[in-house]
Amino acid sequence: MTTNPVHPRPTPMYDRSTQVDRSADSINFGIGQPDFALLPHALMSEVAAERFAEGDTELLNYGFPQGDGRFRWALAEFLSRGYGAPVQPQQLMITAGASQALNLVCTLFTRPGDTVFVEEPSYFLALRILQEDHRLNAVPIPTDEHGLVLPAVEDALTRHRPVLLYTIPTYQNPTGRTLSHSRRQQLLALAEQHDFQIVADEVYHLLDFGSPPPAPFAAYADSGRVLSLGSFSKILAPGLRLGWVQTSEQQARQFADSGLVDSGGGLNQFTSNLVRVALEGGGQQDYLDSLRRAYKKRVEAMDAALHKHIGDRAAWTVPTGGFFFWLTCADDFLAAANRSTAAATPGQFNTTALLDAAADAKVGFLPGPRCSSVGALNHCLRLCFAHYPIPEIHEGIRRLGRVFDTFQ
Repeated sequence: MTTNPVHPRPTPMYDRSTQVDRSADSINFGIGQPDFALLPHALMSEVAAERFAEGDTELLNYGFPQGDGRFRWALAEFLSRGYGAPVQPQQLMITAGASQALNLVCTLFTRPGDTVFVEEPSYFLALRILQEDHRLNAVPIPTDEHGLVLPAVEDALTRHRPVLLYTIPTYQNPTGRTLSHSRRQQLLALAEQHDFQIVADEVYHLLDFGSPPPAPFAAYADSGRVLSLGSFSKILAPGLRLGWVQTSEQQARQFADSGLVDSGGGLNQFTSNLVRVALEGGGQQDYLDSLRRAYKKRVEAMDAALHKHIGDRAAWTVPTGGFFFWLTCADDFLAAANRSTAAATPGQFNTTALLDAAADAKVGFLPGPRCSSVGALNHCLRLCFAHYPIPEIHEGIRRLGRVFDTFQ
């Protein structure tokens, strides 16, 4: 009997999120997921067997509204070590991943037409939740190498009254940038002064490859101005669909009192019972350490390949955590691309056109406009280094370099 491999590559399909064919011979750096070969199959098998051996059926029943108590204790201890700041179980609301947490935040704290500040660029599917699903008015705030530009936030506050400010402060998706400590402090002061909530998507905070980042916004959860979103999707496995919101105790109870939880019970009761064993036994920390080592090598490989095959036709900063490289095409490359595509006026060429050519070369990426709430950033693109092993990273960037060659 023929069986499927444990870690198959994606079967041929069209990826709605990146607009690129995900066939077996395509290398699509637009896929922002872990490598299948890195997923913790053995660890999850072990913890599942251990949890079921405990004998009780609690994990198969409706869960406590805020999340399983033993799991929240274990998660609080794990986060306290990782964040370098104390986390209390009462501050944690367990969710089915960070995206579901963001959706729940919007349900509880916003109404259609409300204003939310977002980074420019930002995570494209979070923008979809905010703009399309909840019909919020997203106001883009520019970023630089240190994250959100605070004078731009202050200027926007003279014209808008946001309910939320959505930020990915550490190893941002898509840029890989990290908001500085001083800017975090200033942003907290602005949230207090102007009465808005900071929704900090901190799913990459623990995924550093060198020096630790500044303290997360989660460390300020007791301020009542922070809703910190976390997830096991980047540090364990995305298929678990397990995450959390860390906030003040009062706001955590507000999540637990929602109609969704009142009807369905605690979110992801079964999976959290398994992951609790991985937290208590040290398996999660060991696995996270192994991911850091693996991703650091992939960052180095992609950086070397970019220097070799792209060179000065784009600029980038080597990420020190997270999943992504953010490339900004150089002016001379854009000028040459405009000429090669017979653009009527300078600046019409964009990375969406580059993506069309890349599809023919069986390589993909996420074009910059997908990461903009206003369809801007035509000269930028995102590359994920986490999904492919080093040989495929080298080959994919080689293919991308040949695509760049066709526009010069």
